[in-house]
Amino acid sequence: MARAVGLLLGVAADGAFGDPRRRHPVAGFGQVAEKVERVLYRDDRVAGVVHAAVLSGGVVALGVMVERVGRRNPVLQVLTTAAATWVVVGGRSLAVEGAAIGRELDAGELPAARERLPHLCGRDPATLDAEGLARAVVESVAENTSDAVVAPLLWGAVAGVPGMLGYRAVNTLDAMVGYRSPRYRKFGWASARLDDLLNLVPARVAAALTVAGAPVVGGSWRGAWQSWHRDAAAHPSPNAGRVEAAFAGALEVRLGGRTVYDHGVEERPILGEGRTPDSGHVTRAVELSRVVGSLTTALAALVALLRGRR
Repeated sequence: MARAVGLLLGVAADGAFGDPRRRHPVAGFGQVAEKVERVLYRDDRVAGVVHAAVLSGGVVALGVMVERVGRRNPVLQVLTTAAATWVVVGGRSLAVEGAAIGRELDAGELPAARERLPHLCGRDPATLDAEGLARAVVESVAENTSDAVVAPLLWGAVAGVPGMLGYRAVNTLDAMVGYRSPRYRKFGWASARLDDLLNLVPARVAAALTVAGAPVVGGSWRGAWQSWHRDAAAHPSPNAGRVEAAFAGALEVRLGGRTVYDHGVEERPILGEGRTPDSGHVTRAVELSRVVGSLTTALAALVALLRGRR
C-alpha cells in the first residue's frame, strides 16, 4: 500500500510542479558521470563496463539504503517513494516541451521551434523544415513516453526506490554515452545495452497502452496494433521502434526516414502509413502521451498493491 500511494503522489507532484527547477538530482548525477568519465575513459568496452557499473551500482545502493529506512515507517516509505517518483518521472516536462513546439509550428515560428527541439532529443534542428520538426517531435514524444514515464513507474512498482533510481541512472548514461559515435562506440556499449535490457518489457507495455489509449485522442487502435507488429522490428532500437510504430499507427502518420544527429546521419525505416506529421499531430501525440502516462500510473499502482499482498 505504501509503495502504491507513494507512486501516485509522485506522479501527482510531477503533474503539478514538473521537474525540480534547481539542483535537479538527475542533472547532478550527470555532472558526476562526466567527472567519472574523464577518469575512466578508454576506447574499449571494459572501461565502459566499469563506468556503467560504478555509476549505476552506486545509485542502486543509495536506493537500497533509502528503501530499508522507509520500511521501518509506512509514512516515511510513502514520502521517499513519492520523492523518488517525482525525481525520475518526466511526464509534465515532456508534455510542456512537446506542446510548446506544436504551438510554434502552428504559428509558423520555425526558428523558435528549432531552438526548443534539443530539449526533447539530440537531433540537429538546423536543417529541419516544419514537417521534419513535427516528425522529430512525434518520434521523441513517443520514445520519451516509454523512457521517462512508463519505464520508471513500472520499475518503481516492481523494485521500489532502488528500481526507479537505478533505471534513471542507466537511462541517463545511455543518453550521455550510448551514441554510435567514434568516441562512444566502444565506451558507451555497456550503458546502451543495459538500457536496452531494462526497457525490453516497459517499451512493449508502452506500445500496448498506446493501442489501448489511441481512441481517447481520436486515434486508431487498429492502426497502432498493426504498425507495432508490422514495422517495429525494422527499427535499429529493440525498444524505441515499438513505441514509435504504435504512435505512428495510432495517429495515422508516417515516421522514420533520414535522421541527422551531431554524430552522423541515420536512415531510419518507415513506421506507419499515411501523411507526414504536422503541428496538429504533435498536439495529438502529446495528448496520447498523457493518456499512456495515466494508464501506466494506474497499472503501476495495481502492480505495487499485488506485490505488497504477496
